[in-house]
Amino acid sequence: MKVTRPMLAVTAVAAAAALVLTGCGSGAGTEKSVPATATGSLEHLAAEVKCTPDMQTDADELRQALCKNADGKFILLTFATDRGQREWINGAKDYGGHYLVGRKWVAVGEETSTVTALRDTLGGDIEEGTDHSVHEPSEGATHSGH
Repeated sequence: MKVTRPMLAVTAVAAAAALVLTGCGSGAGTEKSVPATATGSLEHLAAEVKCTPDMQTDADELRQALCKNADGKFILLTFATDRGQREWINGAKDYGGHYLVGRKWVAVGEETSTVTALRDTLGGDIEEGTDHSVHEPSEGATHSGH
């Protein structure tokens, strides 16, 4: 069998794909892979992370529950629309916290470790709220003492 350039290219691509798929590429396998982002109702997501949701808000546009599992305490929310979700996140981030964001759902934890552990099951992206814990007064700022 005569080997031609196109056959060599196909062989090289197949070998590279095999390395990527088996995790033998550069740096592969050094981090735990994130699962596909979960979808479903608030109850379904809560069941996935083994918590019994304590419902706080049950409206058409937003559902919110308090949850607790072995990883910690968190708030689980589902949204009717992507836009509603993004508007909620943008407003909530001003209050700090750690946010695990999926399609039309958010899990909010006070600890990074909580949302990181939830991500191992639910997938999604981690976003950080504004940290207000360090308050350094600006130069010349004084308190009048009312």
